[in-house]
Order: sequence, then structure tokens, then C-alpha cells
Amino acid sequence: MSETSAATAHGAPIRSLTVLPAHREEVELHTADGLTLVGELALPVDAEGRPTTPRATLVTLHPLPTHGGYMDSHVLRKAAWRLPALAGLAVLRFNTRGTSSPRGTSQGSFDGGLAERFDVAAALELAEFHDLPHIWLVGWSFGTELALRYGRDPVVEGAVLLSPPLSRAGDEDLDAWASFGRPLVVLVPEHDDYLRPPQARERFARVPHADLVAVDGAKHLWVGESQVRRVLDEIVAHVAPEVPVPLPRTWSGPSSQAESTADLTGEDS
Repeated sequence: MSETSAATAHGAPIRSLTVLPAHREEVELHTADGLTLVGELALPVDAEGRPTTPRATLVTLHPLPTHGGYMDSHVLRKAAWRLPALAGLAVLRFNTRGTSSPRGTSQGSFDGGLAERFDVAAALELAEFHDLPHIWLVGWSFGTELALRYGRDPVVEGAVLLSPPLSRAGDEDLDAWASFGRPLVVLVPEHDDYLRPPQARERFARVPHADLVAVDGAKHLWVGESQVRRVLDEIVAHVAPEVPVPLPRTWSGPSSQAESTADLTGEDS
């Protein structure tokens, strides 16, 4: 990544590959069944670049690894690039078992969302070990299934679901979340491939306190900056309501430019 400075007095536009300041640390997660998973923790920093206590913490769960999902799936990657600086949030990303990314490959093999319960638990344990406050799960597609099935932990304050297919997670999981009582924010694209707003409203009616947001014009993969910004704004509005949204679209401080790489966002089947 190359360092750049603000282009104008009002700041340079935040573009697709813009990386804003944060303390980024490669981490390893250790599961109860003996695997090591790879990940990254991004923390907000002060003016001198020192890590500061975040307002809240996002533990992210990526899309289906057998269809290209991994910790760098673009919405999660941009959350880690932007939200520590723009909203003061910590962002933990990791590869579930058997999943590879430029960060590395997590041990084990894909288990269809069953043994992945140990992966979710390991991520929450790491967040607790780092004394990260106000932990929220952010699941995308397959990651929403993991959040609903295995995210009902006392340390979890709520969950944000992006494009939930509700294929592996069923009514019993929705009923259990209703009993869990923690906030549940559900972002459903108008043109989703698996579950569209009318059907989502019927299914999530089992969770009376769920906040279902139908996003006009969006698709399952949230392609395009306008859709990514909508997702990040919704996350911040619920996780850190004291932060004004929409988030800034420009940045007047130092930033980096990531290298352009093929971006497999992950698609459920």
C-alpha cells in the first residue's frame, strides 16, 4: 500500500481501495477442537497512531467459502478499512476452517456450517481476551447462518445480518434468537438471489424485535460503492448510534491505497 495525503482542503474522496488509519494486527484464533484460524484485528487509533479503546466491536462472519467467501469479501474488508477511523469501531475478520485468503489459510476443512460453531466461539473468545467492548456479530450470507445458530452468547450485544438466505438456519434458530432478546438487524436486498423482502418479513416475524431493512436496488453481493456505503451506514447506526450517519465520503488525513485484486465476494447456494 502506498501512503497518500488529502488532495484538497475538504478531503480526498473515499474510494473503493482507500484504506484509512487503524492499528492492524494479524491474529490467530484457537478453536476448542484444536484448529488454528487466521485473521486480522483492526482498531481505531489516536492522532499519534496509537490504538484507542473502540466504541464497539464487530466480529465479522464471511460468506460461503465454497463459493468464494473469505475474510476479504469486499463489504467486510471495507468495514475494516474504514470503520475504525470513521466510527471508532474495532473490526475482527477471520477465515473459517479450511478457508484461504492473502492473510493465510485456516486449518481444518469446511463442514457445512456444523463444526464452524467452534470458529464462532473462538472469535468471541479472542474479542473477550482483547477486552473489546460491546461485541456485535456482522454476518454476510453464510455468515448470517453462523450468527443465528451460534451467536447467542452472553457477550454478544446484537447481530447485523446481510443477505440472509435462511437455508441452514431455520425457524428453531429464529425462535431461539427471539428468546435471546438481543437486537437483530436484517438487511435484505430487493433483488436478492435467495430471500427477498416479502419472504424475509414472513420468516423474521418469528423475531418480534428484529429490525428488517429492505434495501431498494440491492443484490445479494452488495456490488458498488453506493451499496457498500448503505451497509456500513446501517451497521454504524445500530452499533454506535452516537456516530452521525451517513458516514463521511471524504477524508482529510493520511490514508493508503490498497492494491487492486480479484474480489470474490462469496455467494451462497
